[in-house]
Amino acid sequence: MFKTIGLAAALAFAALTVPAVAADPDNTLVITTDKGEIDITLRPDLAPNHVKRLKELASEHAYDGVVFHRVIDGFMAQTGDVKFGKEGGPDFDPSMAGMGGSDKPDLKAEFSKEPFKRGTVGMARSQNPNSANSQFFIMFDDGSFLNGQYTVVGQVSKGMDVVDKIKKGDAAQNGTVDEPDKMLTVRVGSSKG
Repeated sequence: MFKTIGLAAALAFAALTVPAVAADPDNTLVITTDKGEIDITLRPDLAPNHVKRLKELASEHAYDGVVFHRVIDGFMAQTGDVKFGKEGGPDFDPSMAGMGGSDKPDLKAEFSKEPFKRGTVGMARSQNPNSANSQFFIMFDDGSFLNGQYTVVGQVSKGMDVVDKIKKGDAAQNGTVDEPDKMLTVRVGSSKG
C-alpha cells in the first residue's frame, strides 16, 4: 500500500490512524529508585478499580520504601507488598515479602484483551482471580501466556532502562531477591523530565 501512494502520503495516513496520546499527570505513576525514574501511564479505561487502588496507595505514600521482592530475568519485576515488603515499616520481613498486601479489601479482576508485552504493568494475585490488592509487576519481555489471566493497569512510558537494571533474583528460588532494590518514592503526577 505504501509503495503506491508515496512516502509522504503514507506518513500522513499513519499520523491520522494513530491517535496522539498526551501524558495525563492524573494517570501517571512516577516511581523513583536509586537507579533512576520509571514513569507508568495508568489505564483506568481498562481497570478503573485497580488504577484507583494504585493511586490511593501512592497518595498515602504506602509504596515508599517497598522492595522488588520477586524479579525474574526475562520475565518480570514484582513489588508492592506494603505490609511485609516496606523497609522501615512495622511489619517489614524480607522472608515474607510477597505474602502481604494493604489493609484495603482485595479487588475483583478486571481482565481485558490488552496483551502483556515488554513494559506492561499488571496486578499480582494469588490463584484466586479476585485477590489482587497492592502488588504489581512490570514485564521485562512479552508474556502472552498471561493475557486475559491478570489485570493490566498500565504501561511504562519512560524508564524501561531503569526497570532493566533492577536487581534480579535467583531463578531457582522463583525470583527471590537477596538485598533487593526498592521504590524510594511512588507518586501520581507528571515526570520531572
